Amino acid sequence: MRAEQNAAKISQAYSDHRPYLVDLAFRMLGDIGAAEDVVQDAFSRLLRADFDVIEDERGWLIVVTSRLCLDQIRSAHARRERPHDSSEIEFVAPPAESSLADPADRVTFDDTVRLALTVVLQRLTPSERVIFVLHDIFQMPFHTVAETVGRTEPSCRQLARRARQKVSDSQGGARFDIGSAEHRMVTEKFIAACASGDLGGLLEVLAPDAWGDVDLGPGARPSPGVVVGAERVAMNLLRFWGHDATLVSLPVGGQPALLGFYGRELAGVLVFTMRDELIQAVHVIGDPHKLGFLRSQLSARD
Repeated sequence: MRAEQNAAKISQAYSDHRPYLVDLAFRMLGDIGAAEDVVQDAFSRLLRADFDVIEDERGWLIVVTSRLCLDQIRSAHARRERPHDSSEIEFVAPPAESSLADPADRVTFDDTVRLALTVVLQRLTPSERVIFVLHDIFQMPFHTVAETVGRTEPSCRQLARRARQKVSDSQGGARFDIGSAEHRMVTEKFIAACASGDLGGLLEVLAPDAWGDVDLGPGARPSPGVVVGAERVAMNLLRFWGHDATLVSLPVGGQPALLGFYGRELAGVLVFTMRDELIQAVHVIGDPHKLGFLRSQLSARD
């Protein structure tokens, strides 16, 4: 009976926390396959652990996942294989007040579709990288980061400062846009809702008059057009990005955005236009030419 109860708890934890953990691991490793494997390993360890003494499964899984990522990054450095980074896509941003009537206001990639995957976080040591992702990107407090990586809080603060300086230097002094805490919360809720097929959860982060469109490339026929209204947008999102898809976060020129994978293959990029703390528009990049370039960047090895 106890074994059945533990199995049920672990199954629920897998459903509740796996999307977040894969997102976290992807930001550290820059590889969707490696991220999914690390998270699977973390749940395997949970299965073998004494479930009764674990008070916070999510916290326990974050610690294990982060340490597994740290081990993998260290191993890659030792082999002189530098894991690439998913840092930022540059795009042409829309005006502050987006207009549904004007297609020029929609978020689009620039012509070169530049994806800076291999530059920024590779400049960090393994510990700097993990601490930077946990604190600066996922907004975890330093006392939690310290417990996660097994260091003192002052040491973590020092490593975070070094990481920020290296990131700033690599950008020529320009600010590295990691997105606001509000954007981080929105993307986390969005990913969780899609993974669980939760229509109500999606409606919580979409503006009532939200709209969405898809860029399938110049040869696409027929054009899918624009979908208007939060419920219609949410239902379309669940149809294409629920359950079988894997979504991970990626900052895009100051706007929250996601990479969408099917079977570890990049299938689309979802770029959000925000209004206050809600998603006003979802623009999906599905152009095969653009995605082909992004796939080549994601699979690149120095």
